[in-house]
Amino acid sequence: MNPLLGLRRLRKSFGARHLLALDGLEIEAGHTYVVTGGNGAGKTTLLRILAGLESGEVEGLQFDGAPLARGETHRDIVYVHQHPYLFHTSVARNIAYGLKARGLRTAASRRLVEEAIAWAGVGALRRLPPDKLSGGEKQRVALARAKVLAPRLYLLDEPTANLDGEGRRQTIDLVQKLARDGAGVVIACHDREIIELPGVRRFHLESGKLVQA
Repeated sequence: MNPLLGLRRLRKSFGARHLLALDGLEIEAGHTYVVTGGNGAGKTTLLRILAGLESGEVEGLQFDGAPLARGETHRDIVYVHQHPYLFHTSVARNIAYGLKARGLRTAASRRLVEEAIAWAGVGALRRLPPDKLSGGEKQRVALARAKVLAPRLYLLDEPTANLDGEGRRQTIDLVQKLARDGAGVVIACHDREIIELPGVRRFHLESGKLVQA
């Protein structure tokens, strides 16, 4: 069986600094992967390259067995930033944004948005603007905005950074649900609770290499 995402080789440099030097990577559907590493190790850069949002020297990149051109974005891959940007409109319209960009008709979009709102537990926030949300609420809205697109691979950059208490717990619960729903999930993080979740496959990024932890 083909991995959901695989590559033979990945290199990334900034001038004379060699940030990433990976010799192979495979991500399987239905599993969660955590990438740890010190600040500046290249965790975010790795996720952005896999998402097609940043350039890199990549060979043998495939998604579900089909070649994926270097720098090509794929509708089944979604990247969620550590500090997700929310548009200055309601929560519901933020979640609907990607569907509108894909040209989905209003009735179908409305149904999917309502499902995503219920999944993320943000029903009480649907009409609020982003500046009225806490950090944890913004992260759950961002995850719902990703979930509504039904991607097969989620790339999450520090989803619980700067969160504590209930907001952090709710975000971790949503992250766990993604893999249970059959998607592949790759998380760059320092959060020990995520790192130690049952079934998580762990990698450590150091000196440009990914080492299974």
